Amino acid sequence: MTKAGSKSGNLRDKLDGNELDLSLSDLNEVPVKELAALPKATVLDLSCNKLSTLPSDFCGLTHLVKLDLSKNKLQQLPADFGRLVNLQHLDLLNNRLVTLPVSFAQLKNLKWLDLKDNPLDPVLAKVAGDCLDEKQCKQCANKVLQHMKAVQADQERERQRRLEVEREAEKKREAKQRAKEAQEREARKREKAEGKERRRKEYDALKAAKREQEKKPKKEPHQAPKSKSGSRPRKPPPRKHARSWVVLKLLLLLLLLCVAGGLVACRVTELQQQPLCTSVNAIYDNAVQGLRRHEIVQWVLQTDSQQ
Repeated sequence: MTKAGSKSGNLRDKLDGNELDLSLSDLNEVPVKELAALPKATVLDLSCNKLSTLPSDFCGLTHLVKLDLSKNKLQQLPADFGRLVNLQHLDLLNNRLVTLPVSFAQLKNLKWLDLKDNPLDPVLAKVAGDCLDEKQCKQCANKVLQHMKAVQADQERERQRRLEVEREAEKKREAKQRAKEAQEREARKREKAEGKERRRKEYDALKAAKREQEKKPKKEPHQAPKSKSGSRPRKPPPRKHARSWVVLKLLLLLLLLCVAGGLVACRVTELQQQPLCTSVNAIYDNAVQGLRRHEIVQWVLQTDSQQ
């Protein structure tokens, strides 16, 4: 395979005014960098070479006005071929093209076009027609441009339709997501309200139980059990008070026994003539008379007799 630089030689030497003839140069690729350095070469002939593709940077040669690519092996043109907006004359005779890029519709200055001897798509081939004379080639350029503009418009509408479908799908996804989030918020709100209501009921139940507990009478520590008939037994006197009465009774009894013993000794024995017994007998007689009239002793005697 021969490199473009070696086959094209010195491109400046081949430049004739604004025309650069690289036909029959056995080129396998286009020397784009060398061509970009020659902006005066507005007419470029690359016919009768072995070109199967054009590099994407070839579309940067926007100074081209006339381009001959006939009798090569081109299977397709670059997607941005429409950047060659100054192109007026384009010869693509006898290549292997099936379709044209959509950007072809941007070649608004194209006046002449030849697409004969290419395995074109039937629709495109019918639109292009023949190019047997100048008039037919001009008609081919005009019809193909109109066709490619329609294709571009169709593709743009399809693109817009897909974008609209995608936007609608995105809106539906967003609406679904918002609905889901709203449901989750409602579920959390409902759960929170249910929890609050449950705690309120528990609080009310606890408060009611506390009120019921407060209404019940407090039980005495040593309360006697109720009888089977339901009547409560008589409440016994406090133990401390009963114990005091027992001690008091015992003391009084002991005192009475001592006094009685002394009195008996002083009254019925030989000791009654003694001075002490005489005094005791006198005191006893006076005390008995006074105690009989004393109201406290009478109350004590009455209480004792009741018990």
